[in-house]
Amino acid sequence: MRLAVIPARGGSKRIPRKNIKPFCGKPMIVWSIEAALRSGCFDKVIVSTDDTEIADVARQYGASVPFMRPAELSDDYTGTLPVIRHGIEWFNAQGQAIEQVCCLYATAPFVRVEDIQRGLQILEETCGDYAFSVTSYAFPIQRAIRLTEQGRVEMFSPEHFNTRSQDLEEAFHDAGQFYWGRASAWLQGKMIFNPGSAPVLLPRHRVQDIDTPEDWVRAEWLFKAMQAQQDTDQL
Repeated sequence: MRLAVIPARGGSKRIPRKNIKPFCGKPMIVWSIEAALRSGCFDKVIVSTDDTEIADVARQYGASVPFMRPAELSDDYTGTLPVIRHGIEWFNAQGQAIEQVCCLYATAPFVRVEDIQRGLQILEETCGDYAFSVTSYAFPIQRAIRLTEQGRVEMFSPEHFNTRSQDLEEAFHDAGQFYWGRASAWLQGKMIFNPGSAPVLLPRHRVQDIDTPEDWVRAEWLFKAMQAQQDTDQL
């Protein structure tokens, strides 16, 4: 069985009720639920939550909430791996064998159906542990600087001060949208960032972390701009 797990705990602090806060006309989590359902990739799309209100919204928009996530997996320090492992183990205990799992974040309104489908294709073609969304840094990381306690600056890699930007290796980072993985990799707790993982490349303009109120405002601006462009293209 192929499973989508959308982690969505209720205790967001920087943006209260973030997972169900209205975003461009819908509760935030709904964008992820609808993309997962439309992709046709999954036998089940579930939301893993400890919050009854989030569970109600998830069910209203077509996701399943077969269990409530236990408190020990719902604090500020629990990572993604144990949450997904818990979901797989729950289904295995019901006699339902899981083969592939996609962890899809609840705050990923920019996720697209075709990217989820491409992620599954890459996972199967590479025979690796994971395939997850990544994008490139907008600026060479080798030229990054830090601010010192004395109020000055220093380079992380001073040996590259005179290196031309075009001669520096391009760097990429986690796009924070989805993580396809084999059930065996999730259960073994294998790190997602490992040589057995493959990238699903996304353009930078479709990647936005939403961790602070400022992030939220910027994401809505960007989302509305992309919607307007799509409407124009369809005319």
